[in-house]
Amino acid sequence: MKKEKELSRRQREKLWHRREILQAALDLFAERGYHNVSMHDIAERAEFGVGTLYNFFNNKEDLYKALVMEQAERFHVALLKAIEEGRDVYEKVLNFIHAKGQVFMASTKAVRLYFAETRGASFNIKAGLETKIREMYEQFLQKLAAVFASGIDKGIFRKEDPYYLAVALDSVTNAFLFCSLQDPQRHDYGKNIPVMTSIFFEPVKLREEG
Repeated sequence: MKKEKELSRRQREKLWHRREILQAALDLFAERGYHNVSMHDIAERAEFGVGTLYNFFNNKEDLYKALVMEQAERFHVALLKAIEEGRDVYEKVLNFIHAKGQVFMASTKAVRLYFAETRGASFNIKAGLETKIREMYEQFLQKLAAVFASGIDKGIFRKEDPYYLAVALDSVTNAFLFCSLQDPQRHDYGKNIPVMTSIFFEPVKLREEG
């Protein structure tokens, strides 16, 4: 795939139009809910004719699926990068906790759609979409589980099923994200990172690496 700077002016303009449409759709879905938004509403918010939307998407369902997939891919790329860049297994896991807060809280509208998809509390229009996102989510859990497996082999973490350690840590961070989404002043995710690490690692971590 070409980088954006390698695209022609026309291609860059088309990409910009698509982004504007998706952003308008995200704003409206967050404000009103999927079923209360029409393609005409999205076109009006994006300041395009409705015909422009149909140049990119077949219908509202197609637009919604594209929006959720792009957001999910962005989240997962950031999280995979975080756990791959740590110097040791403990730092990889800490990187995940920090990165999850940074990338998710930067777009609370998108994260609500993401949680709806990964937790299964969405619409009856997502045939094929749920499977793709769950496969992506499962791939991430396996990567995180591999980090825990490495830590267990080195005697850093307790001998527990590494997959369930990954699921447990993801659940802990999700719980704090939900609190932050509801009341960011009272439940600031960043400020609660020490609480998360204490809750999760005190029963799990045996020693420092090295």
